[in-house]
This record gives sequence, structure tokens and C-alpha cells, in this order.
Amino acid sequence: MSQQNPVSVPTTTTTTLAQRRLGVWAIVFFVVSAAAPLTVVASAAATDFRLAGIGGPGAMLASGVVLIFFAFGFTAMSRYVRNTGAFYVYGARGLGKPIGIGIVFVTIFSYAALCICFYGFVGFFGEMTFAALFGIELPWTVYAILALVVVGVLGYRKIDVGAKVLAVLLTAEVAILLILAIAVLAQGGPEPISFASFAPENVFFAAGSGALFVFGFGAYLGFESTAIYTEEAKDPARTVPAATYISIAFLAVFYAFTFWILTVAFGVDGVLKLALQDDFQDMVFHAGDQYLGAWAGITMRILIVTSFFACLLAFHNASSRYLFSLGRERLLPSWLAQTQPNTQAPHHASLVMSVISLVAVLITLFSGADPFLGFALPVYSIGVAGLVFAQAVAAIAVVGFFLRDRRGHSPWRVIVAPALGALGLIVGWVLIAMNFDLVTGLTGPVNLALLAPTPLLFIAGIVTGFVLRSRSPQHYAELTTLVPDEE
Repeated sequence: MSQQNPVSVPTTTTTTLAQRRLGVWAIVFFVVSAAAPLTVVASAAATDFRLAGIGGPGAMLASGVVLIFFAFGFTAMSRYVRNTGAFYVYGARGLGKPIGIGIVFVTIFSYAALCICFYGFVGFFGEMTFAALFGIELPWTVYAILALVVVGVLGYRKIDVGAKVLAVLLTAEVAILLILAIAVLAQGGPEPISFASFAPENVFFAAGSGALFVFGFGAYLGFESTAIYTEEAKDPARTVPAATYISIAFLAVFYAFTFWILTVAFGVDGVLKLALQDDFQDMVFHAGDQYLGAWAGITMRILIVTSFFACLLAFHNASSRYLFSLGRERLLPSWLAQTQPNTQAPHHASLVMSVISLVAVLITLFSGADPFLGFALPVYSIGVAGLVFAQAVAAIAVVGFFLRDRRGHSPWRVIVAPALGALGLIVGWVLIAMNFDLVTGLTGPVNLALLAPTPLLFIAGIVTGFVLRSRSPQHYAELTTLVPDEE
């Protein structure tokens, strides 16, 4: 008997991303570039030493351990969720579709905020760097719009083209810091080498330890985006878990090591004294000048700009794929799910991100706001708070998913470890909320206003889910099913 299909499939379900194009290292480059290791070391290390003593290296390591716990269950679940919506599908499968919609509302807003803010950072540091080093006097918007054009072009190209660009930029910024570390260890510092930065009393119980974990969790932003690329991975069952573990482990060791190197370069007492000076943010550059020569400081200042550009490109790609996913699910306009026929890039979603970013840059320009303090830093803060919140909910969703059926995995991997990760992320978000002024640089009620989008969007997403279930049950039933998962 012939079989007929009585239900016409919406055209948006036939759009696909490029299949089997990204290997392990390509995804690692996207993830680690989003974390911006050079900018973290240059800014967060000095700030940690200034606000909370010498425990920054240990806090970076401890934050990495928490995220590894989360990653155990996160990567196990990636075998059963092959969808570029990532956190959206994780939340839906683990805690119910309304929670999934709530978490994806927070996630896409956070990714978009992080993408947008880096235009301010690129513009600010581009203007400052090229004026100081080359005497080129151009307004910050020139560098921001130039970056926007390049990112827009790469967002239209094949995804592996962007990965190759990030590979070059990331290799350069990691290499200069490792060269500095080797020089410091070879020449020796002014004081005996100390490992006090990893002592629990200086990490967990120091005055201002909350500040250490504000920057600690913020330093790993975007690590979870490995799951976003599952539909484009060459071998999702192997590629996504490997890329996740490599990314977190590399960042944890790299951050802890490079932060600690500064205590060797200047000595424990010396680094604390330097952290109290007005130019404390130049600590890494001072180390480069002292141990490698002037060329190192100049190189690092240039690489700061390219590092922010790498962040920008990574978050633009991630944001575009979340918009694509929500378009495919018809939670946003379905034309967002269209892909470019030749490259299979989500070009409509990419264009939307470029337009939103351009509008934000122009608003900042015409309002006369400072690109760093008035634009980049506050918007970055919103993204940090939202993304850590989303990570915490996703960790809980992983536990919920495997509580019903462990699918042959050990209790440690899919229940205990992700539960510990969820607890750590919840504590991390609370620390960020309680110390939000450290991230924003602002004081007063404005910090509550900047934090508000996270819980409001989460609640709005949940309400949207229940309304959709009541008013459009067929659409609700189809959510998360447009891309078949492998059980």
C-alpha cells in the first residue's frame, strides 16, 4: 500500500547548515577565541591582584574544575541532542519546553550582547593602539565599522574560513604569552618562586574572594558553544566532547599558569605593589618590556586588538546560529533559518546580527557615550551575567535529562558531576550579581537594571512556552523535533 504524507513540511525545516565541515581543532579555535585569553590575562590578572590579593591563579583553576564537572554531563548529552540550538534543546529535553524557551531567550540575548560589546572594545583599543604606535589618528568608530564589515563577510563565507582566521589570531596571542613565560622562568624574578597563589586561604577565604570568581567564570565565556556546532561537526559524537574538554582544560591551565607567571616576574610582594598603582592594567605590558624588550609590549598591544576581534567573530557566529535555530523552530521569523546555497552559512541571521551591531555602534557615536565605559563594559556585563545564568540552568537540565534514563552512563558522569557543576555555576552567578559593580565599573541602581534582563527574559520565555502550548499545541509539539537526534 502506498504511503502518503498528509502534512506538508514547512520550508524552513529543509534549510540546513554545512554538514561535517568542522573538526575538533576548528571548534576549539572558535571556543577559545571567544574566551579571549590575551585580553583576560592583560585585564583580569591585574584586577584580581588589585582587588583580592594573589589568589587569581587558583581561582582560575577552580573555575575550570567547576566547568569540567558540568562538561561531563554536557558532553554526554551532546550525543543525544544534535541541534545548533544547544541550550534551548538541552533545557527543553531536561526540564520541559517552556524552560528550554526561557533559557534560549536568555542565551541569545547574552550572546548578542557579547557580540555587540566587542565592537566597542575593538574600536576603543584600535583607536588607542594605532594612535600610540603609528600616529594614526582615527575615531574609534572607524575600527568598529571596519571590524563589522570583515565579520559580515566571514559570516557569509563557509564556517571553516572563519575557523582558519581564528586559528591564526589565537595562535599569535597564545604564543606571545608563552614566550613571555619562558623568558620569566629562564631569567628568574626578584623574589623566590612562590605557589601561594594556589593556597586555599588565598583563593576561597581571602578578602574579596568573590571578585576572583566574578572574573574567573567570566574568563570562560563561550566554552559551551561547542554544542552549537554539532550540526556542522565532522563527527559530533567525538568532535563535540573532545573540543569541550580540550577548550576548558587548555583555558584553565593557561590562565592559571600565565596569571602565576606574573607573580614570578614581579615577585609576590612586587605584584601586589604594582597592582595598587594607577597604571596597574599595564602589568602584562610592563612584564613584556622588562623580560623581552620593547617589541613584546608593542606586539601585545596590537594583539589585544586582534584578540577582541577574534571574540567578536566567535560570538557573531554563535549568535547567528542561535537566531537560525529559533527561526527554524518558528519562535522567531522563519526567514532567519535560511542558509546561503553555496556556503550553507546562516546568512540572514548573520546579517541581522550585523545590522543590530551597526545600530548599537551608531547610537553610541551619536549619543557621545564613551565607547569603553559607556558602551562596551556595561553591555559586556549584561552578557556575562546572562550566560553564566544560562549555563547554570543548562547544567540542571542535564541532570534532569539523565535522571529519567542514564542511557548506560555512570551516575558520576551524568548525575553527580553535572550537579556539582550546576551548584558551582549557581554560586558563580550569585557572586557575579553581588559583585556586579566590579564587572560594570558602575555604582548604584543602574547595576540592578543591567541584571534585570536575565531573569525577565527567562520568565518571558517560560510564559511564551505555556501560551504556545495552550494556543498552538501542534507548533508546541513540533518544537525541538525539526532536527532528528541520534538516540
